[in-house]
Amino acid sequence: MSDAARSLDSKRRRQIVTPEGVPLGVTVATRGSRLMALILDYTIIVLSLIAFSIALLLIGINLETLDSIDNSGGEFLVVLFFVGIFLMLNGYFVFFEMGPRGATPGKRMVGIRVAARPQGEAGERLTAEAIIARNLLRQIEIFMPLSFFSGASDAGAGPAWIAGSLWFATFMLFPFFNRDGLRAGDVVAGTWVIEAPRRKLAEALSLAQPHTETSARTYRFGPEELEVYGEYELQSLERVLRDGDDKTLEAVHQAIVRKIGWQAGSGDEREFLESFYTALRAKLEGDLRFGQRKADKYSAREGGPPR
Repeated sequence: MSDAARSLDSKRRRQIVTPEGVPLGVTVATRGSRLMALILDYTIIVLSLIAFSIALLLIGINLETLDSIDNSGGEFLVVLFFVGIFLMLNGYFVFFEMGPRGATPGKRMVGIRVAARPQGEAGERLTAEAIIARNLLRQIEIFMPLSFFSGASDAGAGPAWIAGSLWFATFMLFPFFNRDGLRAGDVVAGTWVIEAPRRKLAEALSLAQPHTETSARTYRFGPEELEVYGEYELQSLERVLRDGDDKTLEAVHQAIVRKIGWQAGSGDEREFLESFYTALRAKLEGDLRFGQRKADKYSAREGGPPR
């Protein structure tokens, strides 16, 4: 990586402090990656709507061929078509960003995710209200100017074109006037978009840390000790281990030790965290096989029998 690239990356680096007081480094997503994710997501939406429309059309043709469709049946298919459009345009982003990964398929392909923007340096938890707010603003940012443009087809509709163009330009250029590349929706909802590389930690550790298996045998964690964390904390621990900052490793080590009630010694922070990561990941993956999922430490376990 060139010095110029490193300089640009360092400008996007931010440090937040988790509710436990642990400093955690994150990298703000580039404007280009966010645009690419948006293009991918709308491509998925359009293709899904085309497939949905074709499916409804084929159903209508088959029912008509069988002489089993009347006016009410046709009206039902039309209503279903518009309901599908509404849900895809309004629910797609909300549904995926509310998940534990905080990312739509487009964002996951690009390697970014939505997160709660810290107030000061203190980290916040991403809430459903924030996700809904940022996506409602997207409708205003993108689809409101389209209404101006659609009305501009009439004669003498020049002002509508001007209004639509100014509206669109204002919101599209908004991310270029703040250091974190925030949309207007991010500002209102208190969110930002950060990098979330898809590289698997297990592969990186097996190459870079040959003593991982030894450390996994050194520490053993019970179900009660692993129950305190969920998928979000696993992903945070993954980033900490990947970055490898000694001070952050020590702070995270102390936070986990306090949380699970251990008396672990100093000097072996990385081995402890690698072991805890391996054990927590194995537990969460095992629970998923039985339909049980825990998004984060605040969440109750979803699905499966109660535990």
